[in-house]
Amino acid sequence: MNFSFLTPVSDTVLAHKELLSEQALGRKLRIHSRQNGIPDLDDIQIAIIGVQETRNDVNYIGQVPKFDNIRMALYLLYPGNWNTNIADLGDIEQGETVEDTYFAVRTAITVLLEKNIIPIIIGGSQDITYANYRAYDDVMPMVNIVSIDTNFDLGDASLPIKNNSYLGKVITEEPYNLFNYSTVGYQTYFNPQDEIDLMEKLYFEAYRLGDISANIHLVEPVLRDAHLVTIDLKSVRASEVNSKQKYSPNGFDGKEICAISRYAGISNKVSSFGIYEYQLGKNDNATAMLIAQMIWYFCEGVNCRVKDDDFLNENQYQKYNVLVEDDELVFYKSLKTGRWWIEIPFLPNVNNKLKKHTLLPCMHDDYVRATNGEIPERWFKAYRKNSF
Repeated sequence: MNFSFLTPVSDTVLAHKELLSEQALGRKLRIHSRQNGIPDLDDIQIAIIGVQETRNDVNYIGQVPKFDNIRMALYLLYPGNWNTNIADLGDIEQGETVEDTYFAVRTAITVLLEKNIIPIIIGGSQDITYANYRAYDDVMPMVNIVSIDTNFDLGDASLPIKNNSYLGKVITEEPYNLFNYSTVGYQTYFNPQDEIDLMEKLYFEAYRLGDISANIHLVEPVLRDAHLVTIDLKSVRASEVNSKQKYSPNGFDGKEICAISRYAGISNKVSSFGIYEYQLGKNDNATAMLIAQMIWYFCEGVNCRVKDDDFLNENQYQKYNVLVEDDELVFYKSLKTGRWWIEIPFLPNVNNKLKKHTLLPCMHDDYVRATNGEIPERWFKAYRKNSF
């Protein structure tokens, strides 16, 4: 494997690690160091990579993000009763051009995905999500993206990519691998109405901050269906982060963003996880610790994954048929975990993206509403998208 573009974890962080308890997470990681090089990845399940790229930030003023504070905060945490092996592969520095950085990110993530290793990317500006998405081109035919963000980041796809417009490139540039896109925690006043309308027109999903904060469990089925999860730290409210990181008085609190990170980890489909828009500031311990805890909760979730979506064995699930108007909705409930799915039927004679019946994660509430004659919105959007 050619990881020559990865720079090792700094000696400062490694010296800090040596002072930690033997039980601390930092003493259990396999770390890319100057002395020992890239660690053996044969039985690694998760790999951490920092990406020091911000040149496509609309507010770029020459800053280069450093992640030592985050690593030191993460290393001093204690792992749970985990059987998950984690590596820290160091950082991808800025290339000669942003495209060079994207190429390095894409190459590294593709290698990890092919080895069934989940990359955790720490950025850098959120346009790095585009390079992460492109890493799937040769790995799987269709990709679901969930973005935890205040904004949709659609922008004008005809203009050069920026951190507030990367999604436009994801949608419009070949190969067309995006099946579904969901934004969790958007705030209406940060989004132009034409972007809100376009999200509806494309049958993408959008969940407002207030709805998620009122019921954090709403994100679980959304994240259960995701392959790539990207988090913009601007989605965290200002009181939780350092002065340079502050963006909006409204946003997720620390507990909520960690719960979302854990839901992402629990999802059997999520195969890459990114945390972006980190701004190094003075007295930065709280922000660094919050990101460290988000990573910890994601790893905790991965360690708690349960294979409950194999519906070949009828003894492992219950099936429910509900007639709503002219549609027969078919629900499945896992007897292992109690989680629910709804079937999206294959449409013959339509050039659709699904070649067989597929199951969409949902909640028990969706089944209850269906029994009362209400079609679940997620099912409707997925069905219409599949009808194109």
